[in-house]
Amino acid sequence: MALVNLNRILADAREGHYAIPAFDVCSYEMANAVIEVAEELKSPVIFQGLKGDLTDDAFDMMSVIMNILAKKSKVDVCIHLDHAKEFELIKKAIAQGYTSVMIDASQQPLEENIRLTKEVTEYAHMYGVSVEAELGHVGDGIVGDSENAVQSGSEGHESALTKVEDMERFISETNVDALAVAIGTSHGVYKGVPKLNLELMDELNKHSEIPLVMHGGSGTPEKDLLKSIELGMCKINIFSDILKGYYTGMKEFLNEIDNLSVWPSVGNKRAVEYMKKVIREKYELFGCINKNR
Repeated sequence: MALVNLNRILADAREGHYAIPAFDVCSYEMANAVIEVAEELKSPVIFQGLKGDLTDDAFDMMSVIMNILAKKSKVDVCIHLDHAKEFELIKKAIAQGYTSVMIDASQQPLEENIRLTKEVTEYAHMYGVSVEAELGHVGDGIVGDSENAVQSGSEGHESALTKVEDMERFISETNVDALAVAIGTSHGVYKGVPKLNLELMDELNKHSEIPLVMHGGSGTPEKDLLKSIELGMCKINIFSDILKGYYTGMKEFLNEIDNLSVWPSVGNKRAVEYMKKVIREKYELFGCINKNR
């Protein structure tokens, strides 16, 4: 099909009252699993590249892999840069074929967040690339470290919730295409049950001219995800859940064998199937099956 930006995918999602899962991928196995499930379910794809997992040459190589898979795909694919803080990285991603980028200046004061986002938006739009930003601040859990993971809504939680009046000004002054809002989720792994402010989500969507994005979708209770989608959430980021699926399958397989000298294609088989199961569940839960144009 087509290599597209976020605008096309999320406009349909907002109008149709469903959401698209956006999967961070850092290997061929992960990206190919997403494509295979999406084609099976006739759903569009949002690949996300995250610099923390794609250092040095790995970033360049993963750009090539995502572009090749996208161009061969039977469904629409958006290649999105997740959580970029440096303008030079954003320029590099656009040059390497990313069709969407995120500028994350959410930890900066509002004025600076607006200034940086506007600068990125003006540049990216010259190349037909969509821009996502973040307003408020979504806290950070720690993937793989349950002892240090953040409990959303708990004392000391880092999330500063998005304010409606700030959002309206932010959208008006930056011309951004999608906005990640803070309603009580956290990145990474939750130690406890997150406490989402769904009343705030409702108000934000009513006053937003653009699609809204949830960061920290992994581990968020299904009932809260469904309610968020009902209230207008259009894009939900998923990473920790597919990592858990992959490594659960890998651990099971390795614990069953004595000879660890197995071919990667054999060793990865169960891990990939478990990961694909999670991907399939997200597409089904978010209501986006058969939503590819």
